[in-house]
Amino acid sequence: MFWIRLQRVMKSGWTNFRRNGLVSYAAILVTTITLSVVTALFLFQAVLNSAIVEVQNKVDIAVYFSVDAPEEQILDLQADLSALPEVASVEYISADQQVLAFRDRHMDDYLTLQALDELGDNPFGGNLRIMAKDSTQYESIARVLEGDSELARNNATIIERINYSQNKLVIDRLNSLIHNAERTGLIVSVILAVISVVIMYTTIRLTIYMAREEISIMRLVGASSSYVRAPFVVEGMLYGVFAWLLTQILFFAVTYFLGTRLVGILGINIFDYYTSHLFTVGGAVLLVGVFLGIVSSLLAVRRYLNV
Repeated sequence: MFWIRLQRVMKSGWTNFRRNGLVSYAAILVTTITLSVVTALFLFQAVLNSAIVEVQNKVDIAVYFSVDAPEEQILDLQADLSALPEVASVEYISADQQVLAFRDRHMDDYLTLQALDELGDNPFGGNLRIMAKDSTQYESIARVLEGDSELARNNATIIERINYSQNKLVIDRLNSLIHNAERTGLIVSVILAVISVVIMYTTIRLTIYMAREEISIMRLVGASSSYVRAPFVVEGMLYGVFAWLLTQILFFAVTYFLGTRLVGILGINIFDYYTSHLFTVGGAVLLVGVFLGIVSSLLAVRRYLNV
């Protein structure tokens, strides 16, 4: 009996969906736009994460030491910094490595190399390159090195300078970019979701009006309230499902076309990412579409269907 009732509800919901014609297509179109923005946000997040990793690999805190700084003390500081929870890695670059790198950079500049040779002694001190686990944690690491911490006091005599202030602008802009991108995407998604709900709400309200005689007959024969309402909920879900299908087809084609062409700009092959996350991203977008359809139908049923 349950399956028979379910089949009837599904069939009735499908009939309501087809009955509205162009209005249904309009509702699907608006919902498709909403789901496209949601899908684009998932993909944008992947691109943003790739860009963040790229930038984070170039942004660090460098601690420069005096020429006469004992290497043992520098290595002790490296171990202490590595133990901090905010620190991802600490790379030690010795004075000898600094000289070799300098010679490589100026291999075509004879006068500079000659001046270096005339100095006799190595003019460079060692340095530490500190990578944070998150870009927001560089400031706390800098406070440990520049503040009144025991670590700073014990190594004040060997630390020549710390370049955090030079990189702070880049780090702050990176954090601001992440925050603004996420906030803008959320606002756009919410606005389009509200528009989709309004369109589907209006469409289902029209369906209820067109089916008023059938509803009256169902009431007379003793149909339950849930049985009368169910087809309209199914109709709302269909809007979400069809919009999801169109969204998947659209993004499959777009990402396939742009995938290899934008690798150099985006840092990743967007088509490979999309197909490898088809079930997770697609599943999440499907849930959003069905949720919008159910919410729209429940609002319309509660307002205009007094059963």
